Amino acid sequence: MIEPAKIDVATLREAYRARKLALFDTLRFARAPTRSVHTVLRQLSALADQTLRALWREADFGDSLALVAVGGFGRGELFPYSDVDVLLLLPPEGEAGAIDPARIEAFIGHCWDAGLEIGSSVRTVDECLAEAEKDVTVQTSLLESRLITGDKKLFVGFRRRFARAIDPQAFFVAKSQEMRHRHQKFDNTPYALEPNCKESPGGLRDLQTILWMAKAAGFGCRWDDLAKNGLATSFEAQQIKRNEALLSLIRARLHVIANRREDRLVFDLQTAVAASFGYESESQRKSSEALMRRYYWAAKAVSQLNQILLLNIAERLQPVDEQHTPINERFFERAGLIEIASDDLYEREPHAILETFLLYQKTIGVKGLSARTLRALYNARHVMDSKFRNDPVNHQTFMRILLQPYGITHAFRLMNQTSVLGRYLRVFRSIVGQMQHDLFHVYTVDQHILMVLRNVRRFFIAEHAHEYPFCSQLAAGWDKPWILYVAALFHDIAKGRGGDHSTLGARDVQRFCKQHGIAREDSRLIEFLVAEHLVMSQVAQKQDLSDPEVIGAFAKRVGNERYLTALYLLTVADIRGTSPRVWNAWKGKLLEDLYRYTLRALGGRMPDPDAEVESRKREALVQLALHAQPFEAHKALWATLDVGYFMRHEATEIAWHAKQLSRFVPPPNVPVDPKAPPIVRARLSPVGEGLQVVVYTPDQPDLFARICGYFDQSSFSILDAKVHTTSNGYALDTFQVVTTFLPDHYRDLISMVESGLGQTLTEAGPLPPPSVGRVSRRVRSFPIKPRISLLPDDKAQRWLLNISASDRAGLLYSVARVLARHHLNLQLAKVTTLGERVEDTFLISGPELQGQKTQLAIETDLMEALAS
Repeated sequence: MIEPAKIDVATLREAYRARKLALFDTLRFARAPTRSVHTVLRQLSALADQTLRALWREADFGDSLALVAVGGFGRGELFPYSDVDVLLLLPPEGEAGAIDPARIEAFIGHCWDAGLEIGSSVRTVDECLAEAEKDVTVQTSLLESRLITGDKKLFVGFRRRFARAIDPQAFFVAKSQEMRHRHQKFDNTPYALEPNCKESPGGLRDLQTILWMAKAAGFGCRWDDLAKNGLATSFEAQQIKRNEALLSLIRARLHVIANRREDRLVFDLQTAVAASFGYESESQRKSSEALMRRYYWAAKAVSQLNQILLLNIAERLQPVDEQHTPINERFFERAGLIEIASDDLYEREPHAILETFLLYQKTIGVKGLSARTLRALYNARHVMDSKFRNDPVNHQTFMRILLQPYGITHAFRLMNQTSVLGRYLRVFRSIVGQMQHDLFHVYTVDQHILMVLRNVRRFFIAEHAHEYPFCSQLAAGWDKPWILYVAALFHDIAKGRGGDHSTLGARDVQRFCKQHGIAREDSRLIEFLVAEHLVMSQVAQKQDLSDPEVIGAFAKRVGNERYLTALYLLTVADIRGTSPRVWNAWKGKLLEDLYRYTLRALGGRMPDPDAEVESRKREALVQLALHAQPFEAHKALWATLDVGYFMRHEATEIAWHAKQLSRFVPPPNVPVDPKAPPIVRARLSPVGEGLQVVVYTPDQPDLFARICGYFDQSSFSILDAKVHTTSNGYALDTFQVVTTFLPDHYRDLISMVESGLGQTLTEAGPLPPPSVGRVSRRVRSFPIKPRISLLPDDKAQRWLLNISASDRAGLLYSVARVLARHHLNLQLAKVTTLGERVEDTFLISGPELQGQKTQLAIETDLMEALAS
């Protein structure tokens, strides 16, 4: 029977909590020196030690076992809500009296009662060594062990045996592999918009891993030790300590502000953490953007220094063969890495800086830069000044890098990682680590630019031709890929300055072209691409491509086939480089259609509606004949359709409609039966994603809203809608829809849509209220103000309604209800989802649009629908 502990655990808990909260308050001070965070973390660790010792004394274990801090707690620094990891180290069996398991269990329970979030293990020395041999995570945890209280001799014996058992080389390999896997989990970038300041690349875990490797190998356990042992320079150790302190302070404040263990800089907390550093929002920049940029610069520096130290430790553990292959008098290749011939090369010959990356592209078998080269680049940043940027020799080298047939993407990524790209292109440096709170891009500006560069480059690589066949086909006939590379580098380079970034970027690239001796003809094309890089996607996704005037205006703006092709390739690469969720096959089709229509217009063959209609009819008839349709079965349907229908639908769609609907067309001069059952047909979309759905039913004012309501409730997203009213009073509406719901067979999905939508349209009654869709954390953190534009077209016969808002479930249905309420006729709907923002365009008509008061009422109702 265990006697109850005499210590007042409740009093101990209150004392621990009060002192801990007092230390939390010191972390909130915006003006406290960054490095003072380590003092607070050590004080938190000491407070936990003190509480544990008090509980240990009360447990009365005597000197038979030891209480050991392990893991992060073993380092002697404790983050506010991190676990207090301890090991109860038992003596070998038979060397001491039996330890009552119930007494140990009671001790651990009292730790929890006292407010310690304990993580505990109970093992003998032999058990510790056996577990460490099987699991590198356990080995790492024990590597940082320190004695809190108890049998010192037992602990010293454990440390001695553990040190003899660890294999530095095997440990290095295991931790390197663990780091690679962890980096892959975070997409190998420190620039995530919600980074984990502990686990992400460039985070605290990277620094801890270096110290673990060094400690296991006997190179030291502090940064100054690594400097003394020649693994780091004193300057590098200083930089590491500075950035480690910043990352630690961010993590500590995250814990305090979230009131829990939270290592992610999530959108919900970024503003509060920024405020704790004293950042304030300005007209052109949010406070959170200032914080995140500081974080990204620190993470980038950690990544650079981490790579240098990793290579140095690897070479110290397993020396590389000294044999090397000279590349030229300044560089040689060693173990697949480019190494400088002398440490002061870049100081003496700054031209060699850019030459490094040119050789990286050109030298067969090279996979990176050596630690010596990386260190020299890191220490030569001050050399890359205005004189360096204006040097004609450097201009020539930079252009040679752009002109290389291989290694473009890898070279520019490496130039950015080593800070050379931002030092050479001053305007690029201003967007390194810059966030984009547009609910569209998921990368920082510099990472987006490099992603677009990669996408353009892949158009010219045969191995990637299957990804975008049409782009690869156009690229195969393009003579100067470097023009597109330069445009990709500059297309978003002016973001964050205020004003139109396309216009400002065009000025920047104009200066670049002049400085680098680019011919005027090529320079004009590059300037055009940067200035107009958003235009093609806007026309394709927002305007009626069946309208010859739309195509004519765009063709006039582009000017010629060369400009059109370059703009198309850059546009596809740009959209693909914003977010994995933004691109879809439907957007690809719209852009390709716009390209083909414009190309024909540039050839002097503007669309002739009559000729185009006849051509599409002939092609549709051929397809109908292939399906053995009755002779002239299509005539009844086609007689009710106008030119607009045939201009907006391709021949394959026209044939499909005729095949599915012809037998349901009522005879001429027969009045519309409002109770006629709706005809709903669906098929796999010929574009390659989702379904194409056609609805043929007697027209009614709220038909589009009912259809949207069904798709909304059934978790479908509408990408495109083409709405027509036949001359005999029927609606013929075609929808492109996608869904994440995938049954066992696509036929089940088609059957569900045909029966479900048909039943919805059959059941009369008032429109159901829209569902209140949940919005994402990102939308909540960075809401955008809804925008509405309602303007007449050039002929003042139809109106163009543009809506921009944060995306949420039920949004399109809410808009459709407003259109139905005002008896507006919808002819075309283009729904563009850009990440978590929607840009929807509707072509509408109706008598209510003629009065200024009614227009205002429509816009007011729409704003209420978007805000609800």
